[in-house]
Amino acid sequence: MIQVKIDPRILEACPETRIGLIRATVINEPTCDALWAEIEAAAQEIKERYELLEINQRPAIAGTRHLYKALGKDPSRYRVSSEALCRRIIRGLGIYRLTTLIDVVNLVSIKSGYAISGLDGDRIVGDTLTMSVGTSDDVYNGIGRGLLNIEGMPVYRDAAGPIATPTSDEERTKFTDQTVTAQININAFAPEMPVEQAVDWMARLLKEYAHATNVETAIYTPATSN
Repeated sequence: MIQVKIDPRILEACPETRIGLIRATVINEPTCDALWAEIEAAAQEIKERYELLEINQRPAIAGTRHLYKALGKDPSRYRVSSEALCRRIIRGLGIYRLTTLIDVVNLVSIKSGYAISGLDGDRIVGDTLTMSVGTSDDVYNGIGRGLLNIEGMPVYRDAAGPIATPTSDEERTKFTDQTVTAQININAFAPEMPVEQAVDWMARLLKEYAHATNVETAIYTPATSN
């Protein structure tokens, strides 16, 4: 299991930070009908439960937005990925049907409210991810977004540079059809769905839909930080 370290500035702003970690050997196929049915059911639940202006009040989303503000980032301009997904659903724009790994991450994110980093584990450099604060010097290509200004965002870094934020993951470590090792980080900056439940559910979904084997899970808390 990869090691995670958290910058003290993030823990000072959000001492309740918890990160659910899942790593597994997988097969990333086109999303099957059964998984898509689960996503559609989750989307319908969001539509029925929330108005557009209420979605940023979900505890998990509100907690991430609070962290952005504490670090100097505008969360209304750089939306948390789970918030962006739910807003699309409520606005009737739908979400894209992509690949199993992407859609499993989206399903858990929609239901839990957590921004989730889905990374190709074999493209991560080194054995440690450090969550620090983005700077103006960081060059970051968000997936489908081009250059993204991550100054003031919480950002995971591997030995080669930044690879994931709660707004968008980076092109370098994104899931592809060739991904065989999934590293998934569930970023909980305020409690909503219990993190243990989210981790267990993610692991089950990976086994069911991505033929996952060698599944490892862990939960980071500040007390476990080195």
